[in-house]
Amino acid sequence: MSDIILKGNVHKYGSNVNTDEIIPARYLNTTDPVVLAKYCMEDIDKNFVKNVEPGDIIVAENNFGCGSSREHAPIAIKAAGVSAVIANSFARIFFRNSINIGLPILESPEAVKAIENGDAIEINLTQGIIKNITKEETYQSQPFPEFMQKIIKAGGLLGYIKK
Repeated sequence: MSDIILKGNVHKYGSNVNTDEIIPARYLNTTDPVVLAKYCMEDIDKNFVKNVEPGDIIVAENNFGCGSSREHAPIAIKAAGVSAVIANSFARIFFRNSINIGLPILESPEAVKAIENGDAIEINLTQGIIKNITKEETYQSQPFPEFMQKIIKAGGLLGYIKK
């Protein structure tokens, strides 16, 4: 299997970013990814949707995606153009929902500590290597197992099952 490489600029947040901040409850009357993307991170960063570019990466501290178990949160992040999320830790249900929709999430305290908002980074999901292009530094995360790489490449669990 060939390496999965992601590149983008960083949008950095602190600890305990919850699902209500990722996609506020007032927008949960739809499951349309395009609509959800318009309101992604609205309550924590009003300029996120204006500033995010396809491929960008969210970096956060501890317990990212805590709160309710709604799938809308990772869907909104992915639909907004974010290619991955790196954090010290994730809420377990957010972790599962993210992989199920094909949004790669990585745990790397070393990377979170060093990476700053706006840094350009490259992630090799196959090897678990995170390169900070801006600072010319490299960090390690746990590589994705092959079956998870296949789920991500297929755009999520449904795409993987259809194959």
